[in-house]
Amino acid sequence: MQSLQNQDLALCQDTKITTFFHFFIFNSKGNIQTSIENFVEYRIVYSLIALLIISTGTVFAQESLISVQTDDNNYDESDTIVISGKVTTVIGSTPVTLQLFSEGNLVDIAQITVAQDGSYSHTVIAEGPLWKKVGTYTVRVSYGEGNIAESEFSYTPKSKSIETTTNFEVDAGSSGTFDVEYTIKGGTVKNMIVDSNIFAIIVQIESTDEGVISLDLPREFIGAEKQDGKDDTFIILIDGIEVAYQESVVHLDSRVITINFENGDSDIEIIGTYVIPEFGAIAMAIMIIGIMTIIFVSKSKLQIKI
Repeated sequence: MQSLQNQDLALCQDTKITTFFHFFIFNSKGNIQTSIENFVEYRIVYSLIALLIISTGTVFAQESLISVQTDDNNYDESDTIVISGKVTTVIGSTPVTLQLFSEGNLVDIAQITVAQDGSYSHTVIAEGPLWKKVGTYTVRVSYGEGNIAESEFSYTPKSKSIETTTNFEVDAGSSGTFDVEYTIKGGTVKNMIVDSNIFAIIVQIESTDEGVISLDLPREFIGAEKQDGKDDTFIILIDGIEVAYQESVVHLDSRVITINFENGDSDIEIIGTYVIPEFGAIAMAIMIIGIMTIIFVSKSKLQIKI
């Protein structure tokens, strides 16, 4: 009897141990699974945070504190180049370091003081022994640590700048022809046309760069005058857009005007208050002679009949 009791006790203890073991295993598996899931979730969250920090740092690294530009995109020898820019965050008395390169060779270097509002400016004259190569020049500025900006412009020395001076024979229809002397740089003149409907001469050019053209306009054939006979201003259109011009020389028989144009411009309209009409002096003389001839012939026939 005692033996049976001992066996039952042992069996009960084994059952409790087994039940406890099963409970521990199942609960442990749940905790392990939960821990693994939590670990994966934390790993994903931390990875996203790390990526966000890295990407944010990259954006800040790419965003420079300084900008730079020039006042034009094309320069010729002896031109004045104005380089300017802005610093978004002024760092004490730190200057802007400027370097100017041509095909990797240093042409100019300077340190520029930054104004209180963050602006800076520097002037360079395009002349000297280092300004001999035609091509693209690079302006590089740096400020503080790792803040760099660049800008580019094209440059042409005088030896490469072709300037042409010649006469163009303008067709004036029945009025014959007349010559217009011109000087052009940065392009070539293809044609000059009289448009009597708008009192204009249209100069057709082929521009290869920024350039300038000067025209010696004979007063006999085109002009701009006020009612009292004094000189008035011309209207200048380049491809339909009105532009300014300079008048440096005024002669008794002509006016010299100078017009700047851009690369790609084609038609320059010079509009005055009169242009040689379709019936000019020669045509008018021919017409008068014709009328007089008709009158003379008519009188002769009348006398014969009488």
